[in-house]
Formats: sequence, C-alpha cells, structure tokens
Amino acid sequence: MMPAAARELAAHDAVHARGIMARYRLWLALAILVLVIHIPFFQLPYFWDELGQFVPAALDILRDGAWVPHSAVPNSHAPGVMAYLALVWRIFGYSIPVTRVAMLLLAGSAAFFTSLLASHLCQGLGRIPVFSATLLLLLDPLFYMQSMLAQLDMPAMLFTLVALLLFLEDRHTSAALACTALVLAKETGAVLPLVLVIALLLDPERRRCAVYYLAPFAILAAWFLALKSATGHLFGDAGYTAYNITYSLHPVRAGFSLLRHIYYLFIADFRWIGALPVVLAWSRTRIYAGRAWTIVWCFLAAHLATVSFLGGAELERYLLPGLPLVYIAMGAAWMTVAPLWRNLGIAATAAGLVAGLFINPPYPFPFENNLALVDFVRLHRAAAEFLEDNYADQAIYTAWPLTQALRNPDFGYVNGGLMTVETSDLHFSTLNALPPDKVQVLVLYSRSWAPAWGVLNFAPVRQFLARFYQYERQMNAAEVRQHFGLVPVRRWDQRGQWIEVYARP
Repeated sequence: MMPAAARELAAHDAVHARGIMARYRLWLALAILVLVIHIPFFQLPYFWDELGQFVPAALDILRDGAWVPHSAVPNSHAPGVMAYLALVWRIFGYSIPVTRVAMLLLAGSAAFFTSLLASHLCQGLGRIPVFSATLLLLLDPLFYMQSMLAQLDMPAMLFTLVALLLFLEDRHTSAALACTALVLAKETGAVLPLVLVIALLLDPERRRCAVYYLAPFAILAAWFLALKSATGHLFGDAGYTAYNITYSLHPVRAGFSLLRHIYYLFIADFRWIGALPVVLAWSRTRIYAGRAWTIVWCFLAAHLATVSFLGGAELERYLLPGLPLVYIAMGAAWMTVAPLWRNLGIAATAAGLVAGLFINPPYPFPFENNLALVDFVRLHRAAAEFLEDNYADQAIYTAWPLTQALRNPDFGYVNGGLMTVETSDLHFSTLNALPPDKVQVLVLYSRSWAPAWGVLNFAPVRQFLARFYQYERQMNAAEVRQHFGLVPVRRWDQRGQWIEVYARP
C-alpha cells in the first residue's frame, strides 16, 4: 500500500493540477469570449493614434529593425507593445485582422487576471465579487473598444494586474519582472513599482525585496538614454515633451483633467451606481482594511494623479490600468448590502455600461471611448474610397489623421497612397491662411463631438475651451466657397459625425 505521506502528497498534487486546469479553462473561455464579441471589427481600419504612432512604429521594428521609430514621431513610449506586434506579424504576416486578434488575446488575459485579483482581494466574500468585476469589465465601453486597438493602455492594464497579483502573493521576483514588462508597455506604469517599493520599505519583514523593483526603473532609464542618443531629446521629441509635460501641468488644465478622470471612473456610464456602495462600505465597514487593499488604493490614487497631470490629451484610455480595481472594489462593496439591492445594482450598472457603448455624451469626448470610433473609421474609409476613385492625381488638403490614412495603404483605407497636404487642424484661421489658388481638393470632417444639443452650443463653454485648450470653430461650407472657390461634391453623415469633400466646380 502507498504510505500515508505519499498519498497525501499525491492528493495535493491532484488538487494543484485541477486548480491549474480550472484556471486554464477560465482563461480560454474569457479569451474566446473577447474574440467572439469583436468579430464584426476584425477588418476595421486603424484609428487615430494607431495609424499615427503605434502601427508605424511597430512596422519600423518589423521591416527595418528600428527600435526608435522613423515613420512616426519618436517619443517616451517604450517599444514593448510595438515589439510584440512586430513579432506576431513576423510569425503570421502583417494584416489588420492579425493585429486585432493579437491585441484581443491580451485583453482576454486582462479579464482573466481581473478575476484572479478579485478572488485574492475578496477572499471570504464568495464568488459574486469575482463574477461582477469580470462581467462589468467585459461590458465596459472603454475596455471593449481598447481591447482591439493597437495602443498601449490595455496592455499596461494587463501587466498592472499581473504585477499586483504576484506582489500580493509575495512572489516578488515574478512581480518585478511583470513591472518591467509594464514599463516596457507604457512608461507611466513606473508608478506601480514606485508604490510597491514604498510598501516594501515600510514593511520590515519584506524590506529586502524592494531591490527587485529597481529593474523597471533601470530598463526605463536605458530606454530614455537610447532615445536621447538617437534623437537628441530625453523623451524623443521637444514638441511631444512640451505638450505632455509643460502644457498639461498648467493648473487649470491639470485640475480639470483630474476632475474629468474622477468623473469618468466613478460616475460616467452609470458607474455611480457601483461607486455609491463603495463609499458606504468604506465609511461603515472594514471591508477595505488590510495591507492588500491599502496598496490597491494607493496605486489607484497615484495612477489617477499621474495620468491627470501628465499627458496633454487627457484621454480616458489612460485610466484603463485602474479600471478593473474600481470594479473589484464595487464587487466587494455590493456584498455589504442586501441581496435585492446587490442584484439590482449589478444589473443597473451593467445596463448603463452597455448603453454607454452606443450613446454619446453631450460633451466632447474621444471617439475611441465607445462605438463612435467605428462611425469615424467607416466615414473616413468611405471618403478615402471616393477620393481614390476621383482625385487620385490631385493633392488633397486635410488634417491628420486622415492625411496619414490616405497616404499609406497599410492602414486599410486606400489601395494606393494618395497625395496629401497636411494642415495642423481644420480651424477657420488655419484654412483661411492657405493660398486659395493652390487648394484644388479639401476635406473637412468632424474632429470632435459637437452635436446640436451638446454643451458646445453654450458660449461660456466655448470661451473656457478657447482660453485653456486652443478651441476654435472649423471653417464652414460658405467660408470654403468664399475663400477657396470650392464647392461640396460629396458628404457622408453617420450618428452625428460627418465628412465632406470640396473641389473646384
């Protein structure tokens, strides 16, 4: 007969193996789910920063071995995500569907690690917090859209979750490696190892592990030195540095950015329904007491401050690394209320998130936050096909990113590159300064969300944006005809967005 010790070891191994298989099945299920719900968009051409920065930088690595991009503006973003895409393209060939699937596999992994971190943080609270946190993340319009985009913030979210989970499990070598991957995905991820180092230095039993977390900073410093050597600028480009540091640190812009990000994380898209029990649980219970939750809240606050004070664009996608933590906190808080209110709260929040995928707010917002991105891309693809058919031999005046989409067939809009002249924007003052006789074809389009019922119809709002954000109205059709002598030849409209082509009569 097998000795008792051997039987116990075998039983332990069997339980461990079943646990691994259960986790693998969960990852596979979430990865397949994320892929399936994005099938309609596998062929969707690239959007905005994808075609303006990240895809060109990845193609530079693939085709030229250039780690500092030359087809896009070099900047502080480390090349981790671009190298990942270049590797995937090297194996499977370059195409838009391959890019979408590569990013969606990372997104499925992020949903998986959200469930694991929720299970760790909500021990003793049952499975509902794990289920609700994962469900709400999958339904979140920002996560849904960013999951398929070749950008940095969703991968940064993935490595943030991995690093936090490993750190809380006291697997510090692995956690430090995850933090290194995090800063290679996005440089602002350095906030996490900084928080973790401080937490370790304050913990006498774990203090010696703090040295492991110097690795991410060493890697980041090496990247910045390589950038300076290649470009002469520590962060790659003087204009990029000014916009993302000097411009964004203006007190009014920084303060408004912080308020905007707090609003998005805890109020927008009916998140306030889940945020309310978090506030009540914080004030009435000790559900968030303990070292693990303290570290989570400190990181969330530090990350929120970092992305609010740095980064001139103030994009909501910068919040992605903290978004799963908010949903995990909501899941824990719902366990402190009656089952009826818990179920209603989860259902109402889920419904609000789904609605946010389709319904645009009354104020300007990045189209990449919901399905407005799809409207934007489809409008531009339709216009690009029309321009290629009718004006392939003429220079087309318009603003970035449409200029980039028209020049390069790699981005999914045209079969052959068109001639374009890029204007800095489509403002009246910008276009009015162009020589009228040189412009034969002009394309105007909605670069920001400005519906007839939106807040931009209020003069104080426009004055505030003009003073602090360089807002100016675009040139209209009558002004185009008066200044350039051009007439509208084709217009497309879709859910409040539009694009219009003007040419000589």
